[in-house]
Formats: sequence, structure tokens, C-alpha cells
Amino acid sequence: MSYNKRNDGRAFDELRPMDAKVGIIKNALGSAMFRIGKTVALAAVYGPSELFPKFLQKKEEGLLRCTYNMMAFSGSGTRVKPGPSRRSREIELVTRNALESVLDLSECPRAVINVNIELIQTDAGTRCAGICAASMALADAGFKMKDLVAAVSAGLVGDKIVLDLDYSEESFEEGAVDIPMAFMPRTGKIALLQLDGEITKEQLREAIKLAKKGCKQICEVQRQALKEKYKTEE
Repeated sequence: MSYNKRNDGRAFDELRPMDAKVGIIKNALGSAMFRIGKTVALAAVYGPSELFPKFLQKKEEGLLRCTYNMMAFSGSGTRVKPGPSRRSREIELVTRNALESVLDLSECPRAVINVNIELIQTDAGTRCAGICAASMALADAGFKMKDLVAAVSAGLVGDKIVLDLDYSEESFEEGAVDIPMAFMPRTGKIALLQLDGEITKEQLREAIKLAKKGCKQICEVQRQALKEKYKTEE
């Protein structure tokens, strides 16, 4: 089925409106908020602290532990069941893998760094928003990082490749393929790519190209949020 116009009026290669801020949680070592459209993610970093049980400790580096949670009434649909789920565990794993690609954990051997991500409002793109917030929170905490990580989804809606799908597009009645991706903006390296559905090689290449372009824009928002905090502190 042909998909000719997005419900919110955006161009097919356009992101939803964004906003970001760091240092929002006083008791955390580092924290951040990232909003894209109606999806809002908060991230807080705690540690490093001694890791227990001790058999999990690494002599040469620390361990990154991520938790992901959608608040019960964060979505516009049905109530989210509280507590961990198979989906949340999967998102925690891919989030950790994406962040470990830029984080230097050698300065905190035998320790654990906890990154807690809360989605307080959702309209698609939750794992990507969580990764964006967590990356800023780690930078705010002062950990040594090769780069920030920016994440966004692209995918096939009807017959069009689009950037940053919202909930109506993910639920498109004729079918949609949503591809969450994360990049290291300086090098363009992929830190996350998940694909569930059928798509041609050419369509995948186009989706990756769109997502990479979108992540460069997101990274500018992330960097500006970090600059604003330190400008305020001067």
C-alpha cells in the first residue's frame, strides 16, 4: 500500500522535535533527559561501586549494568505491566552493548556502573531515546568516552523508507518494518542495528543512510545540552 503523507506532517527524512538536558537528578553521579516527539526518557548513573557477587568482578575493567523501565501509564495505549519483562531485558542488553562500544571501563576495575533508564512518556522509539539519554548521563558523570552514542529508528512504512517512526507508523495497518539503530557520530560506526521484518538490501541501505543523518542531528542536541550545563556552572 502506498504511504504518501505522514500523520504529523513531517517529511519522510525528518525527525520529531527534540529537547535534551543534563544534570537533572541531584543525587545521581550523572543524569539526563532526552525527548523526541512525545517520547521522554530519563537516565541516571550511579557508581562506580564494588560489584557483588565477587565472581562477576573483572580484574582489568568495570562492569556496565543497565536497567530499562516504562512507567505504568507512560503510553497512550494500554497500561504497561510493572516490573521486568522479556522485552525490557532485551532492551537492557542492546543498550549496554551500544554504550560499551564508547565507554572506557578500565579506570574502574572490579566495580559496577549502574545506568537506570525510565520512560515517563512514550510514543515509539523508546529504546533509542533511552540510549540517547544514557549516553548523555554517562558524559555528565565524567566517564572517559570515545564518543557519544546517538540512536534513532528508520524503517519501511507501506512503500516508503522513513526516519523516526512514531506509534501510528509502527502500527501501520498494511505493515511496517522498524529498525532501531545507534551510531558513533564522529566515526559513523554502528553501535546498534536491530531488524525484525522483511526488507530489501536497497531499502536497508536507504534506512541506514537516513538514520545516520538523523543521528548526527541528535548528537548536536546532546552536545548542546552538555555545553549548556557547563556554561551555566561557569
